[in-house]
Amino acid sequence: MSTTATTSGTLLDAEVFSGRIFLDGEWVVGGGGEIASTEPATGATLAMVGMADAADVTRAAEGAARAQQEWAALPHPARAAVLRRAGQLWEEHAEEISGWNIREVGAIPPLAGFALHVTAAECYEASSLPSAPRGTVLSSEEPRLSLAEQMPVGVVGVISPFNVPLILGIRAVAPALALGNAVLLKPDPRTVITGGVSMVRIFEEAGLPAGVLQLIPGGAEVGEAMIADPRVRVIAFTGSTRAGRSVGEQAGRHLKRAHLELGGNSAYIVRADADVDKAVNLATWGAFLHQGQICMTVGRHIVHESVFDEYVAKLAAKAESMHVGDPAAGQVHLGPLIDEVQRDRVHTLVQDAVAQGAELKAGGTYDQLFYRPTVLANTPRDAAAYCDEVFGPVASVVSFSTDDEAVELATESDYGLSLGIVTADVFGGLELARRIPTGIVHINDQTVNDEANAPFGGTGSSGTGSRHGGAQANIDAFTETRWITMRREPGQYPL
Repeated sequence: MSTTATTSGTLLDAEVFSGRIFLDGEWVVGGGGEIASTEPATGATLAMVGMADAADVTRAAEGAARAQQEWAALPHPARAAVLRRAGQLWEEHAEEISGWNIREVGAIPPLAGFALHVTAAECYEASSLPSAPRGTVLSSEEPRLSLAEQMPVGVVGVISPFNVPLILGIRAVAPALALGNAVLLKPDPRTVITGGVSMVRIFEEAGLPAGVLQLIPGGAEVGEAMIADPRVRVIAFTGSTRAGRSVGEQAGRHLKRAHLELGGNSAYIVRADADVDKAVNLATWGAFLHQGQICMTVGRHIVHESVFDEYVAKLAAKAESMHVGDPAAGQVHLGPLIDEVQRDRVHTLVQDAVAQGAELKAGGTYDQLFYRPTVLANTPRDAAAYCDEVFGPVASVVSFSTDDEAVELATESDYGLSLGIVTADVFGGLELARRIPTGIVHINDQTVNDEANAPFGGTGSSGTGSRHGGAQANIDAFTETRWITMRREPGQYPL
Protein backbone atom coordinates (compact mmCIF):
# COMPACT_ATOMS: atom_id res chain seq x y z
CA MET A 1 0.00 0.00 0.00
CA SER A 2 2.80 2.42 -0.79
CA THR A 3 3.34 4.49 -3.88
CA THR A 4 6.12 2.16 -4.90
CA ALA A 5 4.48 -1.17 -4.16
CA THR A 6 0.93 -0.70 -5.48
CA THR A 7 -0.19 -3.39 -7.86
CA SER A 8 -1.18 -1.97 -11.23
CA GLY A 9 -4.83 -2.47 -12.09
CA THR A 10 -6.14 -2.51 -8.51
CA LEU A 11 -9.10 -0.33 -7.60
CA LEU A 12 -6.97 1.88 -5.36
CA ASP A 13 -3.85 2.43 -7.42
CA ALA A 14 -1.78 5.03 -5.57
CA GLU A 15 -0.02 5.98 -8.81
CA VAL A 16 -3.37 7.34 -9.99
CA PHE A 17 -4.58 9.22 -6.89
CA SER A 18 -1.27 10.10 -5.21
CA GLY A 19 -1.23 13.78 -4.23
CA ARG A 20 -4.50 14.47 -6.07
CA ILE A 21 -8.16 15.24 -5.46
CA PHE A 22 -11.10 14.19 -7.66
CA LEU A 23 -12.92 16.97 -9.54
CA ASP A 24 -15.30 16.58 -12.48
CA GLY A 25 -14.24 12.98 -13.05
CA GLU A 26 -10.48 13.63 -13.08
CA TRP A 27 -7.63 13.26 -10.58
CA VAL A 28 -6.09 16.72 -10.35
CA VAL A 29 -3.62 18.50 -8.08
CA GLY A 30 -5.49 20.35 -5.35
CA GLY A 31 -4.72 23.79 -4.06
CA GLY A 32 -4.10 22.50 -0.54
CA GLY A 33 -0.97 20.53 -1.44
CA GLU A 34 -0.50 16.98 -0.22
CA ILE A 35 -0.03 15.10 3.04
CA ALA A 36 1.02 11.59 3.99
CA SER A 37 -1.55 8.93 4.77
CA THR A 38 0.05 7.37 7.83
CA GLU A 39 -0.45 3.92 9.32
CA PRO A 40 -1.12 4.56 13.04
CA ALA A 41 0.13 1.10 14.06
CA THR A 42 3.61 1.59 12.60
CA GLY A 43 3.97 5.25 11.61
CA ALA A 44 4.70 4.17 8.03
CA THR A 45 3.59 6.29 5.08
CA LEU A 46 1.03 4.38 3.04
CA ALA A 47 0.61 6.94 0.25
CA MET A 48 0.46 10.66 -0.38
CA VAL A 49 -3.01 12.17 -0.63
CA GLY A 50 -4.09 15.48 -2.13
CA MET A 51 -5.73 18.32 -0.21
CA ALA A 52 -8.21 20.84 -1.52
CA ASP A 53 -8.53 24.55 -0.80
CA ALA A 54 -11.43 26.99 -0.95
CA ALA A 55 -10.98 27.57 -4.69
CA ASP A 56 -11.28 23.83 -5.27
CA VAL A 57 -14.54 23.82 -3.31
CA THR A 58 -15.92 26.51 -5.60
CA ARG A 59 -14.91 24.54 -8.69
CA ALA A 60 -16.34 21.33 -7.22
CA ALA A 61 -19.66 22.99 -6.38
CA GLU A 62 -19.94 24.52 -9.87
CA GLY A 63 -19.22 21.19 -11.53
CA ALA A 64 -21.56 19.31 -9.23
CA ALA A 65 -24.41 21.74 -9.86
CA ARG A 66 -24.00 21.28 -13.63
CA ALA A 67 -23.77 17.49 -13.45
CA GLN A 68 -26.69 17.17 -11.04
CA GLN A 69 -29.25 18.41 -13.55
CA GLU A 70 -28.61 15.59 -16.01
CA TRP A 71 -28.19 12.99 -13.26
CA ALA A 72 -31.56 13.85 -11.69
CA ALA A 73 -33.22 13.79 -15.11
CA LEU A 74 -32.18 10.18 -15.80
CA PRO A 75 -34.94 7.55 -15.66
CA HIS A 76 -35.07 6.08 -12.18
CA PRO A 77 -33.90 2.60 -13.31
CA ALA A 78 -30.65 4.14 -14.55
CA ARG A 79 -29.85 5.70 -11.19
CA ALA A 80 -30.88 2.53 -9.37
CA ALA A 81 -28.54 0.49 -11.57
CA VAL A 82 -25.55 2.63 -10.56
CA LEU A 83 -26.31 2.12 -6.86
CA ARG A 84 -26.77 -1.64 -7.30
CA ARG A 85 -23.51 -1.91 -9.21
CA ALA A 86 -21.75 0.09 -6.50
CA GLY A 87 -22.98 -2.41 -3.92
CA GLN A 88 -21.58 -5.26 -5.99
CA LEU A 89 -18.24 -3.50 -6.38
CA TRP A 90 -17.86 -3.01 -2.64
CA GLU A 91 -18.25 -6.76 -2.29
CA GLU A 92 -15.91 -7.58 -5.18
CA HIS A 93 -13.16 -5.32 -3.83
CA ALA A 94 -13.79 -6.05 -0.15
CA GLU A 95 -10.39 -7.60 0.51
CA GLU A 96 -8.46 -4.72 -1.01
CA ILE A 97 -10.50 -1.99 0.66
CA SER A 98 -10.48 -3.81 4.00
CA GLY A 99 -6.70 -3.85 3.79
CA TRP A 100 -6.61 -0.08 3.57
CA ASN A 101 -9.17 0.17 6.39
CA ILE A 102 -7.02 -2.01 8.66
CA ARG A 103 -3.82 -0.11 7.96
CA GLU A 104 -5.00 3.49 7.47
CA VAL A 105 -7.74 3.54 10.11
CA GLY A 106 -6.39 0.94 12.55
CA ALA A 107 -9.51 -1.23 12.37
CA ILE A 108 -9.22 -4.88 13.36
CA PRO A 109 -10.17 -7.25 10.49
CA PRO A 110 -13.65 -8.19 11.83
CA LEU A 111 -14.59 -4.51 12.05
CA ALA A 112 -13.15 -3.82 8.61
CA GLY A 113 -15.23 -6.67 7.22
CA PHE A 114 -18.36 -5.41 8.95
CA ALA A 115 -17.77 -1.93 7.53
CA LEU A 116 -17.65 -3.35 3.99
CA HIS A 117 -20.83 -5.34 4.62
CA VAL A 118 -22.73 -2.27 5.82
CA THR A 119 -21.30 -0.09 3.04
CA ALA A 120 -22.53 -2.49 0.36
CA ALA A 121 -25.88 -2.77 2.14
CA GLU A 122 -26.25 1.02 2.16
CA CYS A 123 -25.89 1.04 -1.62
CA TYR A 124 -28.37 -1.79 -2.08
CA GLU A 125 -30.87 -0.04 0.21
CA ALA A 126 -30.33 3.25 -1.63
CA SER A 127 -30.97 1.56 -4.98
CA SER A 128 -34.65 1.35 -4.00
CA LEU A 129 -34.95 5.10 -3.50
CA PRO A 130 -35.06 6.26 -7.15
CA SER A 131 -38.38 4.46 -7.62
CA ALA A 132 -39.80 5.12 -4.14
CA PRO A 133 -42.96 7.23 -3.88
CA ARG A 134 -42.00 10.83 -3.18
CA GLY A 135 -45.27 12.67 -3.13
CA THR A 136 -48.71 12.97 -1.60
CA VAL A 137 -52.07 13.90 -3.05
CA LEU A 138 -53.52 16.57 -0.77
CA SER A 139 -57.10 17.54 -0.13
CA SER A 140 -57.98 21.03 -1.33
CA GLU A 141 -60.92 23.35 -0.74
CA GLU A 142 -60.48 24.65 -4.28
CA PRO A 143 -61.42 22.84 -7.54
CA ARG A 144 -57.88 21.77 -8.29
CA LEU A 145 -55.40 18.93 -7.94
CA SER A 146 -53.11 19.58 -4.95
CA LEU A 147 -49.84 17.70 -4.49
CA ALA A 148 -46.79 17.66 -2.23
CA GLU A 149 -43.68 16.53 -4.12
CA GLN A 150 -40.22 15.80 -2.71
CA MET A 151 -37.52 16.95 -5.10
CA PRO A 152 -33.70 16.62 -4.99
CA VAL A 153 -32.08 19.47 -3.09
CA GLY A 154 -29.36 19.76 -5.75
CA VAL A 155 -25.90 19.56 -4.17
CA VAL A 156 -25.23 17.89 -0.80
CA GLY A 157 -22.05 18.40 1.22
CA VAL A 158 -20.90 15.35 3.19
CA ILE A 159 -18.29 15.71 5.97
CA SER A 160 -17.21 12.33 7.35
CA PRO A 161 -14.93 11.42 10.30
CA PHE A 162 -11.84 9.24 10.70
CA ASN A 163 -13.16 6.48 12.95
CA VAL A 164 -15.48 4.46 10.67
CA PRO A 165 -15.06 6.40 7.43
CA LEU A 166 -16.76 3.94 5.08
CA ILE A 167 -20.05 3.58 6.94
CA LEU A 168 -20.22 7.17 8.13
CA GLY A 169 -19.61 8.48 4.62
CA ILE A 170 -21.67 6.10 2.51
CA ARG A 171 -24.82 6.42 4.61
CA ALA A 172 -25.13 10.01 3.34
CA VAL A 173 -23.44 9.68 -0.05
CA ALA A 174 -25.49 6.72 -1.33
CA PRO A 175 -29.02 7.99 -0.56
CA ALA A 176 -28.16 11.53 -1.63
CA LEU A 177 -26.98 10.25 -5.02
CA ALA A 178 -29.89 7.85 -5.39
CA LEU A 179 -32.39 10.67 -4.90
CA GLY A 180 -30.88 12.67 -7.78
CA ASN A 181 -28.43 14.91 -5.93
CA ALA A 182 -24.76 15.58 -6.56
CA VAL A 183 -22.34 15.26 -3.63
CA LEU A 184 -19.21 17.03 -2.41
CA LEU A 185 -17.36 14.61 -0.11
CA LYS A 186 -14.88 15.89 2.49
CA PRO A 187 -13.38 12.96 4.41
CA ASP A 188 -11.14 13.42 7.43
CA PRO A 189 -7.57 14.15 6.22
CA ARG A 190 -6.27 11.19 8.27
CA THR A 191 -8.37 8.63 6.38
CA VAL A 192 -8.71 10.03 2.88
CA ILE A 193 -8.03 6.76 1.05
CA THR A 194 -10.52 4.61 2.94
CA GLY A 195 -13.13 7.31 3.40
CA GLY A 196 -12.72 9.19 0.12
CA VAL A 197 -10.66 7.61 -2.64
CA SER A 198 -12.35 4.22 -2.34
CA MET A 199 -15.77 5.84 -2.55
CA VAL A 200 -15.17 7.87 -5.69
CA ARG A 201 -13.42 4.92 -7.35
CA ILE A 202 -16.32 2.58 -6.61
CA PHE A 203 -18.87 5.00 -8.04
CA GLU A 204 -16.66 5.82 -10.99
CA GLU A 205 -16.49 2.11 -11.84
CA ALA A 206 -20.24 1.78 -11.22
CA GLY A 207 -20.97 4.29 -13.99
CA LEU A 208 -21.75 7.45 -12.05
CA PRO A 209 -21.42 10.40 -14.45
CA ALA A 210 -18.44 12.71 -14.03
CA GLY A 211 -19.02 15.59 -11.63
CA VAL A 212 -21.84 14.00 -9.65
CA LEU A 213 -19.44 12.98 -6.85
CA GLN A 214 -16.50 15.29 -6.06
CA LEU A 215 -13.71 14.54 -3.56
CA ILE A 216 -12.34 17.56 -1.67
CA PRO A 217 -10.29 16.46 1.36
CA GLY A 218 -9.10 19.20 3.64
CA GLY A 219 -9.26 20.90 7.00
CA ALA A 220 -11.76 23.26 8.60
CA GLU A 221 -11.34 25.92 5.90
CA VAL A 222 -12.56 23.47 3.24
CA GLY A 223 -15.58 22.58 5.34
CA GLU A 224 -16.34 26.27 5.89
CA ALA A 225 -16.11 26.97 2.15
CA MET A 226 -18.44 24.06 1.45
CA ILE A 227 -21.02 25.30 3.94
CA ALA A 228 -20.81 28.85 2.60
CA ASP A 229 -21.16 27.95 -1.09
CA PRO A 230 -24.72 28.81 -2.19
CA ARG A 231 -24.95 25.78 -4.48
CA VAL A 232 -24.60 23.40 -1.51
CA ARG A 233 -28.04 23.25 0.05
CA VAL A 234 -27.70 20.48 2.65
CA ILE A 235 -24.78 19.51 4.90
CA ALA A 236 -24.51 15.98 6.32
CA PHE A 237 -21.93 16.04 9.11
CA THR A 238 -20.74 13.23 11.35
CA GLY A 239 -18.21 14.04 14.04
CA SER A 240 -17.70 15.46 17.50
CA THR A 241 -20.31 17.55 19.25
CA ARG A 242 -17.86 20.44 19.46
CA ALA A 243 -17.25 20.48 15.71
CA GLY A 244 -20.94 19.85 15.04
CA ARG A 245 -21.93 22.96 16.93
CA SER A 246 -19.65 24.99 14.66
CA VAL A 247 -21.06 23.35 11.53
CA GLY A 248 -24.61 23.99 12.72
CA GLU A 249 -23.87 27.64 13.48
CA GLN A 250 -22.31 28.20 10.08
CA ALA A 251 -25.14 26.43 8.28
CA GLY A 252 -27.67 28.53 10.18
CA ARG A 253 -25.98 31.73 9.05
CA HIS A 254 -26.31 30.58 5.44
CA LEU A 255 -29.91 29.37 5.93
CA LYS A 256 -29.27 25.78 4.95
CA ARG A 257 -30.08 22.46 6.58
CA ALA A 258 -27.41 20.62 8.54
CA HIS A 259 -27.91 16.98 9.50
CA LEU A 260 -25.68 16.54 12.53
CA GLU A 261 -24.78 13.09 13.86
CA LEU A 262 -22.57 13.88 16.82
CA GLY A 263 -20.86 12.35 19.82
CA GLY A 264 -22.16 10.02 22.46
CA ASN A 265 -21.55 8.69 25.95
CA SER A 266 -23.95 5.80 25.88
CA ALA A 267 -25.38 4.30 29.05
CA TYR A 268 -25.50 0.54 29.53
CA ILE A 269 -27.77 -0.57 32.36
CA VAL A 270 -27.31 -3.99 33.95
CA ARG A 271 -30.27 -4.83 36.17
CA ALA A 272 -30.19 -7.13 39.18
CA ASP A 273 -31.76 -10.02 37.25
CA ALA A 274 -29.19 -9.94 34.44
CA ASP A 275 -26.84 -12.82 33.63
CA VAL A 276 -23.52 -11.21 34.56
CA ASP A 277 -21.38 -13.30 32.22
CA LYS A 278 -23.59 -12.40 29.27
CA ALA A 279 -23.67 -8.76 30.32
CA VAL A 280 -19.86 -8.65 30.49
CA ASN A 281 -19.58 -10.29 27.07
CA LEU A 282 -21.82 -7.59 25.60
CA ALA A 283 -20.03 -4.83 27.47
CA THR A 284 -16.60 -5.95 26.26
CA TRP A 285 -17.72 -5.54 22.66
CA GLY A 286 -19.59 -2.30 23.30
CA ALA A 287 -16.80 -0.63 25.27
CA PHE A 288 -13.62 -1.80 23.54
CA LEU A 289 -14.51 -2.42 19.88
CA HIS A 290 -12.31 -0.27 17.61
CA GLN A 291 -10.47 0.99 20.68
CA GLY A 292 -13.63 2.78 21.79
CA GLN A 293 -13.47 5.11 18.79
CA ILE A 294 -17.18 4.77 17.97
CA CYS A 295 -19.88 7.30 18.78
CA MET A 296 -22.15 4.53 20.14
CA THR A 297 -19.47 3.05 22.44
CA VAL A 298 -20.62 2.04 25.92
CA GLY A 299 -19.21 4.82 28.06
CA ARG A 300 -21.20 4.60 31.29
CA HIS A 301 -21.75 1.14 32.76
CA ILE A 302 -24.63 1.50 35.24
CA VAL A 303 -24.78 -1.75 37.20
CA HIS A 304 -27.10 -2.87 39.98
CA GLU A 305 -25.37 -2.92 43.36
CA SER A 306 -26.16 -6.61 43.90
CA VAL A 307 -24.01 -7.66 40.92
CA PHE A 308 -21.64 -4.69 40.82
CA ASP A 309 -18.55 -6.34 42.32
CA GLU A 310 -18.91 -9.46 40.18
CA TYR A 311 -19.42 -7.39 37.04
CA VAL A 312 -16.38 -5.19 37.69
CA ALA A 313 -14.14 -8.17 38.46
CA LYS A 314 -15.17 -10.07 35.34
CA LEU A 315 -14.98 -7.03 33.04
CA ALA A 316 -11.51 -6.20 34.38
CA ALA A 317 -10.35 -9.80 33.90
CA LYS A 318 -11.66 -9.72 30.34
CA ALA A 319 -9.86 -6.44 29.68
CA GLU A 320 -6.59 -7.80 31.03
CA SER A 321 -6.84 -10.85 28.76
CA MET A 322 -7.26 -8.86 25.54
CA HIS A 323 -4.49 -8.57 22.96
CA VAL A 324 -3.57 -5.09 21.71
CA GLY A 325 -1.37 -4.62 18.66
CA ASP A 326 -1.00 -4.06 14.93
CA PRO A 327 -4.18 -5.41 13.28
CA ALA A 328 -2.33 -5.95 10.00
CA ALA A 329 0.32 -8.15 11.63
CA GLY A 330 -1.82 -10.73 13.41
CA GLN A 331 -4.99 -11.42 15.34
CA VAL A 332 -5.62 -8.78 18.01
CA HIS A 333 -8.64 -7.50 19.90
CA LEU A 334 -7.68 -3.82 19.79
CA GLY A 335 -5.60 -1.86 17.31
CA PRO A 336 -4.03 1.60 17.70
CA LEU A 337 -5.70 4.88 18.50
CA ILE A 338 -5.69 7.22 15.52
CA ASP A 339 -2.88 9.55 16.66
CA GLU A 340 -0.90 10.88 19.61
CA VAL A 341 -3.34 13.72 20.27
CA GLN A 342 -6.16 11.27 20.86
CA ARG A 343 -3.97 8.93 22.90
CA ASP A 344 -2.81 11.72 25.20
CA ARG A 345 -6.37 12.96 25.67
CA VAL A 346 -7.57 9.47 26.65
CA HIS A 347 -4.69 8.99 29.07
CA THR A 348 -5.27 12.37 30.69
CA LEU A 349 -8.94 11.54 31.25
CA VAL A 350 -8.02 8.25 32.90
CA GLN A 351 -5.34 9.79 35.13
CA ASP A 352 -7.63 12.64 36.18
CA ALA A 353 -10.43 10.20 37.04
CA VAL A 354 -8.11 8.16 39.25
CA ALA A 355 -6.91 11.35 40.94
CA GLN A 356 -10.56 12.19 41.65
CA GLY A 357 -11.16 8.82 43.31
CA ALA A 358 -11.95 6.30 40.56
CA GLU A 359 -10.54 2.80 41.12
CA LEU A 360 -8.32 1.60 38.27
CA LYS A 361 -9.17 -2.08 37.87
CA ALA A 362 -7.49 -2.74 34.51
CA GLY A 363 -5.47 -0.93 31.87
CA GLY A 364 -4.55 2.72 32.12
CA THR A 365 -1.29 2.21 30.23
CA TYR A 366 -0.12 2.46 26.63
CA ASP A 367 2.73 1.66 24.27
CA GLN A 368 3.02 4.10 21.39
CA LEU A 369 -0.59 4.41 20.09
CA PHE A 370 -1.72 1.10 21.61
CA TYR A 371 -3.86 1.86 24.66
CA ARG A 372 -4.79 -0.99 26.97
CA PRO A 373 -8.53 -1.60 27.56
CA THR A 374 -9.26 0.20 30.81
CA VAL A 375 -11.83 -0.37 33.56
CA LEU A 376 -12.59 2.32 36.13
CA ALA A 377 -14.88 1.47 39.07
CA ASN A 378 -16.88 3.96 41.11
CA THR A 379 -15.83 6.80 38.83
CA PRO A 380 -17.01 10.14 40.23
CA ARG A 381 -19.96 11.41 38.25
CA ASP A 382 -18.26 14.73 37.62
CA ALA A 383 -15.06 13.13 36.27
CA ALA A 384 -14.64 13.81 32.55
CA ALA A 385 -13.89 10.12 31.92
CA TYR A 386 -17.44 9.41 33.09
CA CYS A 387 -19.51 12.36 31.92
CA ASP A 388 -17.76 13.20 28.60
CA GLU A 389 -17.17 11.22 25.43
CA VAL A 390 -13.75 9.57 25.83
CA PHE A 391 -13.37 8.06 22.33
CA GLY A 392 -10.97 5.49 23.71
CA PRO A 393 -11.13 2.02 25.32
CA VAL A 394 -12.27 3.18 28.76
CA ALA A 395 -15.20 1.70 30.72
CA SER A 396 -16.47 3.63 33.74
CA VAL A 397 -18.64 1.51 36.05
CA VAL A 398 -21.00 2.91 38.70
CA SER A 399 -23.70 1.25 40.79
CA PHE A 400 -27.41 1.86 41.34
CA SER A 401 -29.96 0.48 43.76
CA THR A 402 -33.35 1.22 42.15
CA ASP A 403 -34.71 1.71 38.64
CA ASP A 404 -35.37 5.34 39.53
CA GLU A 405 -31.70 5.80 40.36
CA ALA A 406 -30.69 4.07 37.10
CA VAL A 407 -32.90 6.49 35.17
CA GLU A 408 -31.35 9.42 37.02
CA LEU A 409 -27.84 8.24 36.19
CA ALA A 410 -28.65 7.53 32.54
CA THR A 411 -30.41 10.85 31.93
CA GLU A 412 -27.98 13.22 33.63
CA SER A 413 -25.79 13.27 30.48
CA ASP A 414 -26.42 15.76 27.70
CA TYR A 415 -25.76 12.98 25.18
CA GLY A 416 -28.64 10.86 23.90
CA LEU A 417 -27.43 8.54 21.16
CA SER A 418 -27.67 4.86 22.14
CA LEU A 419 -28.86 2.94 25.21
CA GLY A 420 -28.37 -0.69 26.20
CA ILE A 421 -30.29 -2.53 28.92
CA VAL A 422 -29.61 -6.11 30.06
CA THR A 423 -32.39 -7.79 32.01
CA ALA A 424 -34.37 -11.02 32.32
CA ASP A 425 -37.54 -8.91 32.21
CA VAL A 426 -37.63 -7.69 28.60
CA PHE A 427 -40.78 -5.62 28.96
CA GLY A 428 -39.49 -4.17 32.21
CA GLY A 429 -36.41 -3.14 30.28
CA LEU A 430 -38.56 -1.48 27.63
CA GLU A 431 -40.51 0.41 30.28
CA LEU A 432 -37.20 1.60 31.73
CA ALA A 433 -35.97 2.66 28.29
CA ARG A 434 -39.07 4.78 27.73
CA ARG A 435 -37.99 6.96 30.64
CA ILE A 436 -34.54 7.63 29.12
CA PRO A 437 -34.50 9.83 25.96
CA THR A 438 -32.13 8.43 23.33
CA GLY A 439 -32.30 7.97 19.57
CA ILE A 440 -31.49 4.24 19.79
CA VAL A 441 -32.39 1.54 22.35
CA HIS A 442 -31.20 -2.08 22.50
CA ILE A 443 -32.76 -4.39 25.07
CA ASN A 444 -30.45 -7.30 25.95
CA ASP A 445 -27.75 -5.96 23.70
CA GLN A 446 -24.91 -3.48 23.86
CA THR A 447 -25.03 -0.04 22.28
CA VAL A 448 -22.95 -0.49 19.11
CA ASN A 449 -25.28 -1.62 16.31
CA ASP A 450 -25.93 -0.44 12.77
CA GLU A 451 -28.16 -1.59 9.92
CA ALA A 452 -28.65 0.18 6.61
CA ASN A 453 -32.45 0.15 6.76
CA ALA A 454 -32.76 1.40 10.37
CA PRO A 455 -33.09 5.07 11.35
CA PHE A 456 -29.90 6.23 13.08
CA GLY A 457 -29.39 9.38 15.10
CA GLY A 458 -29.51 10.90 18.56
CA THR A 459 -31.02 13.54 20.78
CA GLY A 460 -29.53 16.34 22.86
CA SER A 461 -25.80 16.78 22.31
CA SER A 462 -25.78 13.68 20.08
CA GLY A 463 -27.76 15.26 17.25
CA THR A 464 -30.50 17.58 16.10
CA GLY A 465 -33.20 14.99 15.45
CA SER A 466 -32.31 14.17 11.84
CA ARG A 467 -31.85 10.51 10.94
CA HIS A 468 -29.81 8.44 8.50
CA GLY A 469 -31.13 5.09 7.35
CA GLY A 470 -34.50 3.80 6.16
CA ALA A 471 -36.30 5.00 3.07
CA GLN A 472 -38.40 7.76 4.61
CA ALA A 473 -35.60 9.20 6.76
CA ASN A 474 -33.28 9.36 3.75
CA ILE A 475 -35.92 10.90 1.51
CA ASP A 476 -36.66 13.55 4.13
CA ALA A 477 -32.94 14.24 4.61
CA PHE A 478 -31.99 14.80 0.98
CA THR A 479 -35.06 16.28 -0.69
CA GLU A 480 -37.03 19.53 -0.60
CA THR A 481 -40.82 19.40 -0.37
CA ARG A 482 -42.80 21.67 -2.65
CA TRP A 483 -46.54 22.26 -3.02
CA ILE A 484 -47.99 21.92 -6.52
CA THR A 485 -51.54 22.69 -7.67
CA MET A 486 -53.15 22.29 -11.08
CA ARG A 487 -56.49 23.70 -12.35
CA ARG A 488 -58.29 22.77 -15.54
CA GLU A 489 -58.97 26.49 -16.16
CA PRO A 490 -57.28 29.59 -14.72
CA GLY A 491 -58.75 30.62 -11.35
CA GLN A 492 -60.80 33.80 -10.90
CA TYR A 493 -60.03 36.24 -8.09
CA PRO A 494 -62.00 39.31 -6.99
CA LEU A 495 -59.25 41.94 -7.46
